[in-house]
Amino acid sequence: MRMKWNFYLSGILYGKFHETAEGVTTEKLNIETGEWLPEEKLTEETDAYFRNFCSRSILEFFQKKQEYENYIAEGKEEFITSSGEQFSKRREEAYIQRNKKFGKDLLYEQGKIYGVLMPGRDYTAVLAEDGKEEKTVLKAWSNLSFQEIFQVKFHGTFFVETRDGERLATDVYLPIREAGANVGKVPAVLVRTPYGKGNHVEMYYRFVRRGYAVVIQDTRGREDSTGRWQPNYYEVEDGDDTLNWIAAQDWSDGQTAMTGGSYLGYVQWAAAASGNPHLKAMLSSVCAGSAFADLPRRGGCFTSGMLAWAFAMSEQRMREDLMCRKDWDDVLDLRPLETIPEKALGREIPFLTEWLKHEDLDDFWKRSSWKERYSGPPVPALIMSGWFDDNGMGTTEALDLVRDWPEGTWKAILGPWKHSGNAEYDLHGIPMGEDALRYDIDLICMMWLEHFLKGVENGIEKNPKVLYYTLGENRWKTAETWPPQCVKIQRMDLHSEKNSYVYDPDCPATHIIDMSENELEVPEDYTEEEKREDYLIYSTEVLKEPVTVTGDVQVHLLVSCDCPDTDFVFRLLDVDENGRSVKLADGVISAKYREGFERPVYMEAGNVYEIPLRTTKISNTFLPGHRIRFTVTSSAKNFIFPNSNTEKGFNSEKRQKAHITVHQEGEFCSYVELPIEQK
Repeated sequence: MRMKWNFYLSGILYGKFHETAEGVTTEKLNIETGEWLPEEKLTEETDAYFRNFCSRSILEFFQKKQEYENYIAEGKEEFITSSGEQFSKRREEAYIQRNKKFGKDLLYEQGKIYGVLMPGRDYTAVLAEDGKEEKTVLKAWSNLSFQEIFQVKFHGTFFVETRDGERLATDVYLPIREAGANVGKVPAVLVRTPYGKGNHVEMYYRFVRRGYAVVIQDTRGREDSTGRWQPNYYEVEDGDDTLNWIAAQDWSDGQTAMTGGSYLGYVQWAAAASGNPHLKAMLSSVCAGSAFADLPRRGGCFTSGMLAWAFAMSEQRMREDLMCRKDWDDVLDLRPLETIPEKALGREIPFLTEWLKHEDLDDFWKRSSWKERYSGPPVPALIMSGWFDDNGMGTTEALDLVRDWPEGTWKAILGPWKHSGNAEYDLHGIPMGEDALRYDIDLICMMWLEHFLKGVENGIEKNPKVLYYTLGENRWKTAETWPPQCVKIQRMDLHSEKNSYVYDPDCPATHIIDMSENELEVPEDYTEEEKREDYLIYSTEVLKEPVTVTGDVQVHLLVSCDCPDTDFVFRLLDVDENGRSVKLADGVISAKYREGFERPVYMEAGNVYEIPLRTTKISNTFLPGHRIRFTVTSSAKNFIFPNSNTEKGFNSEKRQKAHITVHQEGEFCSYVELPIEQK
């Protein structure tokens, strides 16, 4: 029996598979002609083509399909395969893969698989049995009246000249009709990246095939572009120049949208900050923010966690292998910080050296901040991030910026995800719930572009402004504001059995991450870490009713310290019935910047100072039997370099112990403002 399967990305067919007793064959689409290439055996080599679309192996699925179906036929709530893959049943429709980044969700009926859903940060790939497409998310695509599907033509590599004479390498892909007929003037989707314009190009074909030109550019100093690589510093001007270049091309209708995540999100807001009239929409995913709100100087500290990224970006072309080291603990202990690259890599990292020259928020950092420089009109923005995104404060800045924009010009999707996005049901072994992943993000993105660049009345701007996921309840909710209007701020004074501790920078507390993973804000179990003597712990009584916290926590610590400077690390945690304490949100600040980041104001022994800080975002329902917990300490090795407790802060070879009191009585009572949803 010959069974046919079809492979789709974002609602568009790219491959066919034929399953027989002899094995599996495949037909790949020639995206330039629209013709199907000759049928061939599905091998590791041909499988690599599809991996570029979805970060999964289709070959592996077919090799394991029979084993999957054997387990599904048994009807168990969960199963583990012979290779160690974990699956659990979601209702009676699917088995979802657990504890796996880029897993597979298996759709089944009567014990047989008919579809595989493969979601990612801003896409969903679907492998469906022929004729069963309407039983998958593909039905939602077919319900919308998109224009015809075009073929893809590589138009060439061009060099966009910047206002100061640098040349930015830029690849252009154009939609064409069959037989190579031009489409005429079209809107563009711009991707500006420091990671290589040829990286995962297949992911952008979906825009071309829907009738957009795709323009992918190496940012200044990266890959094939000229100039100095100084992250963030030139992106407002370079984005502006690139948008003008696109508008001047004979294939352009003058309208451009931008897409991408992380640094690729940052450059969107930088281009928007320029006020360029050709930028008509943004698809902003896990965008990086300004230095002292986000990375690398969050709270005035210096984020050691970004060293893995800095190492990977230390050459003209990205070197992901440089992220992975077994000696990160030793590397983080090297001083002065300027010497770390030389000692650990054997060479300087010029942009890191430049960062370290600017301790305070000066003109260098302000020039690099899209938030600081934003003076343009609103640009319709679809904003996506997760509670555990280590650039989450960048999205917080974006949400702050758009709060008062006109109706219909912004929308947010906030999920239980880390920086890599909509790709895992479990983060570091902690379950996010069976509905944690969405299959419609790419559909929402495409509807956003269709509306704002082609004028299609699809209602996307009228949908609820905010889609957000509440942990504990493990369900998606909607709101018209962020935080939601149902949120009321409740003051909670901080009281614990002790109010002081000694912080020793030679023995810092740990921020629990794997440096080589390059994910800095993952949820983790801090139960053992909290047994340290340099922690203050504030816990509620055991809850009798559920309490839902949605938003970020505003923290007001009233402190005394016998040193001129130290750091404060605040965490919000959920403590379950067994006493397991899981981090949900956090915030950090260097005390010398309590009055602003432009200049340090040092502490004097015997005085009381208010230390304000803002945590990352979260929506979590603390269930009955649980406790809400806050902790305060002064270090977070792996996340920030330990403060020396001297005026030199994080970059001193001289260190001293700090004796710290967090006041909790009378006029000097520390407190938090907790955003609680009202029933």
